[in-house]
Amino acid sequence: MQEDRNVESKRGISPAALLVAGAFFMEFIDGTVIATALPDMAKSFGVQAVDLNIGISAYLITLAVLIPASGWIADRFGARKIFTLALAIFTLASVLCGLSTTLESFLAMRILQGMGGALMVPVGRLAVLRTTPKHQLITAIATLTWPALVAPIIGPPLGGFITSYANWRWIFFINVPLGLLAIALALRFIPTIRDDDRRPFDLAGFIATAIAMVSLVYAMELLGAQHPEGGLTIALLALGVGTFAFSLRHFRRADYPMIRLDALQVPTFRVTMYGGSLFRASISAVPFLLPLMFQVGFGMNAFQAGSLVLAVFVGNLTIKPATTPLIRWLGFKKLLLINGALNVLALLACALLTPTTPVWLILLILYLGGVFRSIQFTGISTLAFADVPSAQMSYANTLFSTATQLAVGLGISLGAIGIRIGANVSEWLGINAVPGISFRLAFVAIALICLIGMVDTLRLAKDAGSAVSVRQ
Repeated sequence: MQEDRNVESKRGISPAALLVAGAFFMEFIDGTVIATALPDMAKSFGVQAVDLNIGISAYLITLAVLIPASGWIADRFGARKIFTLALAIFTLASVLCGLSTTLESFLAMRILQGMGGALMVPVGRLAVLRTTPKHQLITAIATLTWPALVAPIIGPPLGGFITSYANWRWIFFINVPLGLLAIALALRFIPTIRDDDRRPFDLAGFIATAIAMVSLVYAMELLGAQHPEGGLTIALLALGVGTFAFSLRHFRRADYPMIRLDALQVPTFRVTMYGGSLFRASISAVPFLLPLMFQVGFGMNAFQAGSLVLAVFVGNLTIKPATTPLIRWLGFKKLLLINGALNVLALLACALLTPTTPVWLILLILYLGGVFRSIQFTGISTLAFADVPSAQMSYANTLFSTATQLAVGLGISLGAIGIRIGANVSEWLGINAVPGISFRLAFVAIALICLIGMVDTLRLAKDAGSAVSVRQ
């Protein structure tokens, strides 16, 4: 069996890599596909559309909480067993999401779905690394990155199409045949591999990190709610900050920490973690804000909104081939500052959109926004690991992945908070009758956060990341 896999992998991408990429696609698409369906889902549950952002946040935060822990689970119990279990959990949760009748039951099933998704990530990557020959490794890893680009392109219009011409519940039911097929293929192609080094599980670090993440995100959710509970919000913020501080102290002192922080001593990695996290959080609000603004603010249907949002992700995708030459031409510092400023302007341009704005102009603004967003994402992600020593690369990757996932989850909450603030400000200014004004003001707030995130970039050395940016 193993020999067959090796032969197959020599001819091209291994079946394991293709299967894992497919699983990643399911995971990524479920993070974005419901954005255009939120208004219809809200009607089914008897709540406001903005209140359903917790359905996106719960899924993404579950991923952030469990990804580091699932790495340990994969090492302990083996790749095939855990990857198959992850697919089964994800598929079952998808069915239960589609059958949900209340916001509470939907939220619980999204958390279960996130548990399955979190188990896929480290296990799938481990399987690909162990079954792919060295000369195919770059191609295999590239294969695993494409779902993150393609899924957001397909997600919003697919969600809009299903919602407009069928029912939002089919967004989740469509995962069932895909999940069952993936389970069958996993049993065939994913090898039984595990780590012989049985390191102890960092229970204290896991619990503290989980409490910190959930508390902070829930507090952000409450701040974005229509009637925020002041006492509970303050208590959750205090709990989140306290457990987060404890987690950092614990990770520095523990013999076998769940997340190692050594890489934070590298200046380029540290900048991409701090300022880069602000950028990722703010930008992650865009796929949440745009469909709501087009539907709730401008009166479009779900499919129209999803089709327009497609322009953002087309921009993401089309600029990818040019990103590396741009980095080598300008260097990291200059690129991140120039492109960061253009990204802020693109967000401010979204705040100027109205129901009467020509479609071609909306598409152009969103496309350019996608271009600048993609360049910034790629630049930050590449710079993060440019100067990290090989010995720390694995731990740095875990820390970066967890922080990225948390930032994405917080970004959704930032979007909801921006809408609430926009509604209050527009009412105070007496302009609340302007179509979509609360959403447009939310874009202004997001742009300001992006601008603050750029401050860290100023601290970079002129030749930061030159080890990977200079021409060989």
